[in-house]
Amino acid sequence: MSIRSLPTLTGPRVRLRAPELQDWAGRFALGNTPELHRMFGGEPTQFRELTEDAAKSWVDKQMQERFAWVIELEGRLIGSVRLHSVNYADHRAVLAIGILDVESLGKGLGAEAIELVAKHAFGPMGLHRISLRVLDFNARAIAAYRKVGFVEEGRERESALIDGAWHDDILMGLLPCDLNAAVAA
Repeated sequence: MSIRSLPTLTGPRVRLRAPELQDWAGRFALGNTPELHRMFGGEPTQFRELTEDAAKSWVDKQMQERFAWVIELEGRLIGSVRLHSVNYADHRAVLAIGILDVESLGKGLGAEAIELVAKHAFGPMGLHRISLRVLDFNARAIAAYRKVGFVEEGRERESALIDGAWHDDILMGLLPCDLNAAVAA
């Protein structure tokens, strides 16, 4: 499946679509924030303001991913979500999501985007398992993952050194039965 044949996925509030070259302007408008930089595991001393070149590079990276969607809210880019490390032999993939608009955080938009991708993964893609890793202090992300049905499966203790402190990576997984139970609840 090429990036051009990536389906558009539409939920009650968000729309997921293939990235396009002109998305750099939307990404640039969102900028970078120290809070989001830290939530993604960035070292505070490495925080940089977003440049136009960095925004264009971000779009280029999204376009190179086979299963990467831009997340739109009311026609405006607010982030991205992707499946990577897709393994068709074992019917699994790894999920990564980033809500890059601080004003859109904590409103359930990430969970909605994850649910759309999970339904696509378990349906047309024929996958059976989606996994992810999240830093232990990212409570907002953990809540979104649990809302969709992700289950904590383990921890990599003290695997990330951020601002001089060690943090665990929480390993989470989602099976079709977990998604179905979460959606039905």
